[in-house]
Amino acid sequence: MSLNALIVQLLNGLAEASTLFLVAAGLSLIFGVTRIVNFAHGSLYMAGLYVAYSLTERYGSSGLGFWGCVLLTAVAVGVLGALIEIILLRRIYRAPELFQLLATFALVLVINDAVLAVWGPEDLLGRRAPGLAGAVTLLGRQFPVYSLVLIAIGPIVLGLLWLLLTRTRWGTLVRAATQDREMLGALGVNQAWLFTGVFALGAALAGLGGAVQLPREPASLGLDLRTIGDAFVVVVVGGMGSIPGAYIAALLIAEIKALCIAIGTVSVAGLQFSLAPLTLVAEFLVMAIVLAVRPWGLLGRPAPAVRSAAPVEAPLRPASRGLRWLGAGILILLLLLPLASGRFPYATVLLTDILTAALFAASLHFIMGPAGMHSFGHAAYFGLGAYGAALLLKSLALPMEAALLLAPAVAALGALVFGWFCVRLSGVYLAMLTLAFSQIVWSVVFQWDGLTGGSNGLTGLWPSAWLSAGQTYYYLTLVLAVAGVLLLRRVLFSPFGHAMRAGRDSALRSDAIGIDVRRVQWAAFVIAGLFAGLAGAMYAFSKGSIAPDVMSVGKSVDGLVMVLLGGIQTLAGPVVGAATFTWLQDNVMRATEYWRAMLGGVILLLVLAFPQGIAGFIRDVADRLHAHRAASGARHADSPGRSA
Repeated sequence: MSLNALIVQLLNGLAEASTLFLVAAGLSLIFGVTRIVNFAHGSLYMAGLYVAYSLTERYGSSGLGFWGCVLLTAVAVGVLGALIEIILLRRIYRAPELFQLLATFALVLVINDAVLAVWGPEDLLGRRAPGLAGAVTLLGRQFPVYSLVLIAIGPIVLGLLWLLLTRTRWGTLVRAATQDREMLGALGVNQAWLFTGVFALGAALAGLGGAVQLPREPASLGLDLRTIGDAFVVVVVGGMGSIPGAYIAALLIAEIKALCIAIGTVSVAGLQFSLAPLTLVAEFLVMAIVLAVRPWGLLGRPAPAVRSAAPVEAPLRPASRGLRWLGAGILILLLLLPLASGRFPYATVLLTDILTAALFAASLHFIMGPAGMHSFGHAAYFGLGAYGAALLLKSLALPMEAALLLAPAVAALGALVFGWFCVRLSGVYLAMLTLAFSQIVWSVVFQWDGLTGGSNGLTGLWPSAWLSAGQTYYYLTLVLAVAGVLLLRRVLFSPFGHAMRAGRDSALRSDAIGIDVRRVQWAAFVIAGLFAGLAGAMYAFSKGSIAPDVMSVGKSVDGLVMVLLGGIQTLAGPVVGAATFTWLQDNVMRATEYWRAMLGGVILLLVLAFPQGIAGFIRDVADRLHAHRAASGARHADSPGRSA
């Protein structure tokens, strides 16, 4: 490629960086002040595209009208953000960080279906900006005029934000809130309205990013999750809460992508390698490298020395006698249910899905709760188990039984490699690094057509003949899932489990008494990956086929939802959450076209009503009843007039 062509491609990267910066700047601002990891920020960007489409189609025929519609879109999305903060987020500021994430994920579902209801499922390409539809000649090549405008928008917005945050009283309060929110409240500042203003500004920046991108990209329903992944990466690479860091990270990532496209192919030892596929995963590679070298990002500051971002968990307790009897009753019911399959033919299919989901959620809970390590990419090990089973069956021609037993080792190997890097971080940075590794694995699977089938996946993954007869595979799934959950539970009450929880609660004290905290966490990572891989292998043979979706961001989020719905501080939580989420998803999906909004509404209701999770709520009620009975018995025993 000529030097001129390379420079033009780098200019394209600058245009992409501006849009990426607008979204990431809003996300970074919101996190810096409210400490909420807003998963719905990508939905606000998507809403900006759709709102801008409607406004510009009606009023955007002139230059003044078009840019007026762009600014009006930013204001409208900012108002939407303010309403979200006032109605929902104010209620959960003191909730655990992960429950805030769950609530904002529920908003993703609600906003997605709201957009579907208003604008429909078709992609909508907006009009070109009046007067900016042509191209100019740069270095002998045509370059869109509108891209030059986008290149200028990024630095302009960065400068305006700098002036706002450094030259106004409101900006001073915002910067103070990022340093010490409690002290700011003690000085009499109304934090509630400050938070509302910050959230509205962050949402407006996301809406502005969507609006200015409309002439270059159609509005579509899949933009929310794709955008939030890119925005998270930019924020983490730049440093959480740093606006200049977000701009530098956006430039770095956009230019690396542009270079991959510009260079095209490279020759190594006589072999040709295409760099274009790296554009799908370039940002995650950059994030993984930056976090490995500088865990707090390019312009971020090291966090205080804490064990993790999670609150102090209650001690784990062995199951009570009543809970054991309840578990035995449920197990008997699961054993007998296939006998009534004539009346409930779909029941065993749904129960197989629930059992697989329960093991997957239990493996995620193992590292999130007792180990204190948050993961946004646990689906990587589920997917490695699924693809491991498929490739062992199809490529190596192993029997299905051998593939099922060996596939978890593939996932454990992946966890062994990724865990070595992940256990060196904590909190949001740990979670984002797990997301990066998950997306890297997804990209490899998605693009390796010759081995994994690419986007089409692999088919023909059915169980052996003796397992296909009747309900035999269901019983095998039941045995493996129950055994896996019980083994994980057993590990938690072993000396290793106590060491793992000690490292979670106080890494310094654990080191002082001779516990190698990192090695224990690394081993926990591998154990969790092993059982997630087993769940993935079970899933592959139950469905008969797999696709890259089994290790997508959405699958990881499903696991988080299951764990948090059930309750992260209880051992029964992931099982209860997996059963609830899978049942809701199945029934709501079949009940209405807008199942995402209904599911999101149910999740929001559960988050607000049961912030400790369903199993945690039941446990608390049982504890209160037990304490009430004990107190009543004590009063009755001490009452006067009783004879011996």
